[in-house]
Amino acid sequence: MQKIVIVGGNRLTGRVEVAGSKNATLPVMAATILAPGKSVITNVPRLRDVITMKQMLETLGARVTLEHGALTLDTSGCGSHEAPYELVKTMRASVYVLGPLLARFKHAKVSLPGGCAWGPRPVDLHIKAMEGLGARVTIEHGYIVAEADELRGANLHFDISSVGATGNAMMAACLAKGKTVLSNAACEPEIDALAQFLNRMGAKISGIGTQVVEIEGVESLRPAEIAVIPDRIEAGTFMAAAAITKGTVRIANCNPSHLTSVISKLSEAGAHIMQEGSELVVSAADRPGAVNVSTAPYPGFPTDMQAQMMALMCTAQGTSVFVENIYSDRFTHVGELRRMNADINVEGNVATVKGLGKLSGAQVMATDLRASAALILAGLVAEGKTEVSRIYHIDRGYEAIEKKLSALGAKIWREEE
Repeated sequence: MQKIVIVGGNRLTGRVEVAGSKNATLPVMAATILAPGKSVITNVPRLRDVITMKQMLETLGARVTLEHGALTLDTSGCGSHEAPYELVKTMRASVYVLGPLLARFKHAKVSLPGGCAWGPRPVDLHIKAMEGLGARVTIEHGYIVAEADELRGANLHFDISSVGATGNAMMAACLAKGKTVLSNAACEPEIDALAQFLNRMGAKISGIGTQVVEIEGVESLRPAEIAVIPDRIEAGTFMAAAAITKGTVRIANCNPSHLTSVISKLSEAGAHIMQEGSELVVSAADRPGAVNVSTAPYPGFPTDMQAQMMALMCTAQGTSVFVENIYSDRFTHVGELRRMNADINVEGNVATVKGLGKLSGAQVMATDLRASAALILAGLVAEGKTEVSRIYHIDRGYEAIEKKLSALGAKIWREEE
């Protein structure tokens, strides 16, 4: 077991490259099941979750190689339709194989997912979408079992805008007979990227980027190639790192149009942000001002940036209020930030943060992926040494984050527990 050690106090300066998006890579990998043959995905981050999805596809019979940021996936040999518990329990995104398996083989058996330990994130929306397309779905011994003689287009309305359910429904509908309309569909850039890939495969999807997506079913799809979009959450994390250390960081290979809500909040907090093409230069000279944050589906403030923004507000002048509207109990990082002298009070889905002049280094434990990033950000400015354990969480979503931060001037390294 490894941990990340940080000695706080260094101002970050320099340039950092953002990797490809994990949350865009995973559904695109699953989508390759739909078309027998060889697909290629480039700008792929080397992360635990990507490796887990690679193993998942290999279990289903695909041949997958990952070299120099490029995934080659040959799904010609896919024959199994079962996604086993041993893999699905480690990553919720494994449920993305449900729609493609059902569409291609008319049968899917997918373990109920695991992943980050916080919050009830039911698969009900995925199941209802498959049922709406004509599948018979049961839960048997911890597995979702879906069968269909044929999938048929339908009007599907999501009670909650769900990225995962939108992606699964979109993939299944591509090979359904007739037209499918998804209303209250997720608009996240990662869903847009999936739709673009499916269209390259021969799908007929319109309304991309809106809450109403239409899919005309086709007889078959073909393999395709795509480059993964930049990871907007990694970019946002480095933006917050620049602000919390009062540094100046150039963030390269990002898409500023995907970061409007983050840019707005960091600017409101006093950071100076300048866009130069696909790069952002973020600088801060003073303690941030307190700002309130309310998470919302895209293009609102992302729930995946809530913990990092909270770490920043722990050092702000004044009091901030965080309202978590996506996952009401996504505050597992609060207890660990308190160990670093943060002043945070939580009531339901609302956290009140009183900014302090200084945080104190401490031994803390990562409880999920974004909590890990928040603790590292806090450690960058805390007095003394911070040790973050259970860093396998951070490796699910950030590629060598300690190396990137070290290159910017942070005193940070990885070592065995």
